[in-house]
Amino acid sequence: MPGTSRRAFLLDASAVAIGTVGMAGIGWPMLRAGQTAAQKTRLILLGTGGGPRVVKGGRSKPATLIVVKGVPYVIDCGEGVAQRLVDAGVQLNTVRHVLITHHHSDHNLDFGNLIYDAWVSGLTLAIDAYGPPPLHAMLDAYWQLNKFDIDTRIADEGRPDVRKMVNVHEYTAPGVVVQNADVKVTATRVRHPPITAAYAYRFDAADRSIVISGDTAYSPELIELAKGADVLVHEAMDRAGIETIIGRLPNAPTMREHLMASHTLVEDVGKVAAAAGVKTLVLSHLVPADDKSITDAMWTTGVRKNFRGRIIVGRDLMEV
Repeated sequence: MPGTSRRAFLLDASAVAIGTVGMAGIGWPMLRAGQTAAQKTRLILLGTGGGPRVVKGGRSKPATLIVVKGVPYVIDCGEGVAQRLVDAGVQLNTVRHVLITHHHSDHNLDFGNLIYDAWVSGLTLAIDAYGPPPLHAMLDAYWQLNKFDIDTRIADEGRPDVRKMVNVHEYTAPGVVVQNADVKVTATRVRHPPITAAYAYRFDAADRSIVISGDTAYSPELIELAKGADVLVHEAMDRAGIETIIGRLPNAPTMREHLMASHTLVEDVGKVAAAAGVKTLVLSHLVPADDKSITDAMWTTGVRKNFRGRIIVGRDLMEV
């Protein structure tokens, strides 16, 4: 629950450093010399489960928050992202940047809803949205779907027109997608067939570099992007767990083929982190997202075969 302390075990020979990992809203991580809380670049895992299925007691849908100099950057908009932001203590009308890694529903289903929720929460400044096509068409369709409500609230409540408050930036090639005085965000394509326009993002702020893998199989392009990063947030898949899922499905052979071609088993996640030389590896977008028999130690065992750095098993609303 929001506001409830939770210890995150790093599951290696070292002890947990107090103040470096916790639940969002519990307080600021340890600061570097001369830093203030408002200057610290924050990483909050809003939703750490992968896949479109809605399950009882499972992890929330994929979404990650990076806060740079007090400005929120939301990466992916899985179902319920607005609620997760509120639970993390973020005022929705402060959202300024939204980035989508790729167009699977568990990553973009609440894209329009997040913008709408920010609007009815008092949004006054523009939101910049970034991602591959058809991001622009998706937003246009969302405006059409909600035209009656939006027009009514503009006339009845005196709100500004939200349709004029979003700048959509589409791209079809790797490169720098955001650059301002506080942060540079670089995108690279990763391997997530059959979707070819799937991206990972690297955030380089003054105090911290953070890479978000998005959905991907083992990807040399991701390794290059993540070279020397402080934190890599990478999707992870447990082989035994997915066999359990597949065993319940009528389309088992097709689903197995998709998962193995498009996602990363924990052993390969360790290879990526080691090759990139990252300091901390955070496991997120966990598949399966609802199997409580898979312990944190089980998630990290395969990773540890190839990576000797710090490993954190992500939890919803965890701040790293």
